[in-house]
Amino acid sequence: MESFLVAMNAVIPFLFYITFGYTMKVRGVVTEEFLQKLNKMVFRLFYPFMTFYNIYKADPTSLPRPILMIFTGASILLLEVILVLIVPRIVKENPKRGVIIQGIFRSNFILFGLPLTISVFGDYASSVAAMLITVVVTIYNTTSVVILEMFNTDGKADPKSIFINVLKNPLLQGAVVGLVFFFCGIKVPASLLKPISEFSNMTSPLALFVLGGTLQFNAIRKNLKYLVPVLSFKLLILPAIMLVLGYMVGLRELELFLLVAVYGTPVAAASYPMAQNMGGDGELAGELVVISTVAATGTLFLWIFFMKSVGLI
Repeated sequence: MESFLVAMNAVIPFLFYITFGYTMKVRGVVTEEFLQKLNKMVFRLFYPFMTFYNIYKADPTSLPRPILMIFTGASILLLEVILVLIVPRIVKENPKRGVIIQGIFRSNFILFGLPLTISVFGDYASSVAAMLITVVVTIYNTTSVVILEMFNTDGKADPKSIFINVLKNPLLQGAVVGLVFFFCGIKVPASLLKPISEFSNMTSPLALFVLGGTLQFNAIRKNLKYLVPVLSFKLLILPAIMLVLGYMVGLRELELFLLVAVYGTPVAAASYPMAQNMGGDGELAGELVVISTVAATGTLFLWIFFMKSVGLI
């Protein structure tokens, strides 16, 4: 019963925010145009506050171990290499190849992983998760561009554009500033830290509300032959593999949970506009985001329940 309650308390708030956003959109309280503008505001303004604040307030005695950072980064890169070699042998349509590869390795760890970790472990875990975000987001934003360009008939990836896009990422900018303040011991006045904290707390509910309001369920049937195997592998098989490997290299409790959160959270919402603008199958990318978001509320519950039941967390 304790394991069940931990899982329920962690997942239900996410489901509520998403359902609330979807309901408000259906009832006409918010429009698509409003949600798109709100989405841009959350990404450009609120996310940097969240990454900065969670790193800034980190406890120096509870920083992530190097093994977690190295294993997570290396495993993502290795997974991408394997997918680039295997997926083109199975999927024949070039625009779908990059989208499927991105859909498997790129998770919404920022939106789901950080608040989910706090929900299960408490505020002390936020600093570890925020530090891990800097590694994960850097790899995601760099390699996603490269992979989509690889399967785009327009040409090869431009290293200069990739580098500029990484530098312009608001989450990384907030994380870098947070790291500078943290390691240099720079103190933010209480009068400024309070609003920064409040903006940070607003980020996840707003982002999930927007995600719920932008969910679309049209034209899913024709892509079921891709959606079912891709999301089954992403949300169930891949986290199980990484859980075993992580345990074998010595990761425990919070570290194991973060690894599952990196691999078992829904497909990153950012993968949809990227695919649309880089020659990928935008429709399939959007469906992967939608279905994985809905399905992950169930699979994440099962992962938390399982890990709690067997004593891994």
